[in-house]
Amino acid sequence: MSRAFNFCAGPATLPEAVLKQAETELLDWRGTGMSVMEMSHRSDEFVSIAETAEKDLRELAGISDDYAVLFMQGGASSQFATIPLNLLGENAEADYVSTGIWSKKAIAEAKRFGNVNVAASSEDSGFTTIPDQSSWATNPDAAYLHYTPNETIGGLEYDFVPESGAVPLVADMSSTILSRPLDVSKYGLIYAGAQKNIGPSGLVVVIVRKDLLGKARKETPTMMNYQVIADNGSMYNTPATYSWYLAGLVFKWLKEQGGLQAMGEMNARKASKLYGFIDDNDFYANPIDPRFRSWMNVPFTLADDALNGEFLQGANARGLLNLAGHRSVGGMRASLYNAMPEAGVDALIEYMTEFAKERG
Repeated sequence: MSRAFNFCAGPATLPEAVLKQAETELLDWRGTGMSVMEMSHRSDEFVSIAETAEKDLRELAGISDDYAVLFMQGGASSQFATIPLNLLGENAEADYVSTGIWSKKAIAEAKRFGNVNVAASSEDSGFTTIPDQSSWATNPDAAYLHYTPNETIGGLEYDFVPESGAVPLVADMSSTILSRPLDVSKYGLIYAGAQKNIGPSGLVVVIVRKDLLGKARKETPTMMNYQVIADNGSMYNTPATYSWYLAGLVFKWLKEQGGLQAMGEMNARKASKLYGFIDDNDFYANPIDPRFRSWMNVPFTLADDALNGEFLQGANARGLLNLAGHRSVGGMRASLYNAMPEAGVDALIEYMTEFAKERG
C-alpha cells in the first residue's frame, strides 16, 4: 500500500512512523494485553504515557516549571470561551488583534464574557497583511493581548512576536506549534488544537504561566477551569487518552528528527519551494503580502477558476489529496505541517507544472 500526500488543513497528515508504531501497539501495548484505548486513565501504564508526553513536550519547546502544561478535551475553538472565563475577570478588558476568520471567531466568543477591544484589524485588506504593531491601539491595563500567529484559512502568518509589556500575551498556535523554535517565556498562555502538528483531533494543549491560574470567574464550568485541570494533572475526568498517547508518539518523533530547529529548517525549505514556484509561474497566484506568507498553509489560485474541479480531480488521481481551499475563500490550499515530507511538495510542484503546461 502506498501512502498519499495529504495536504489537509486538519485533521492533518501524521508521521508514517508514528502510525506504524500505533499499529503495532494497537492490540497490546507493551505486553499489557490491552490497547491504550482500553486502559484506565488512572492506571500506572497510562500515567507513564501521559507523564512522558508532557516531559518530551517540555523538552522540545523549552517549557520551564513556571508554566503548567494541560492536555484538555476539545479543540482551539473551545478555548475561545475558556480563556476569557479564566483570564478576563469581572470588569477588565482584553485586547484582540483581528487578522482572519479564526481570530474573528475568538473575538466574537470573548465578547460573550466581557469587554473586548479590537486593537488592530487587517480586514480592510481582505486579511492579506498584518498591521504594523506601531498602529495597534492596545490598552496597557488589559487582562491579556490575544493574537493568532497563523490563520490557516487565509494563509496569513506573523513574522514577529507582538510586544505586550506587562500584559500577558495569549496565542492560538494550533497550526504553528512545534513547527520551529519557540520562546515560551514571551507568552502568558499558548493554546493549540492537536489536529495539525500534534496528533489527532479531540485534544487541545494549553501552556499557561502558573501565575495566571486561580483567576477564573465564579461561573466558570469546572471542566474549563485551568486551576482545576492543573491540580488534577489534566485528569479531573477521563481525558482523551488515545489522542494523548498519539501526541506523545509525535513528540518522540520530533525529537528523533532533530527537534524544533531541524523542523523549522525543513518547513522553511518546503514553503520557499512552493511559493517560489507559484511566483515564477503566471498560471498560479498567492494573494498574501509576501512578508506574511504562512509556512504552514499555502493558498493559491489558478488563472481560471473554471479549471478548479479538473485540477483537483487530477491531483486526487496522483495521490495529492485535500487541496481544495476553504469554502469561505475558494481556490486551493496546500497545508505543509511537520509530517508533510519535502517529497510531497516536490510531487505537488511537478503536478502543478504539468497542469499549467496543459491548460495554461
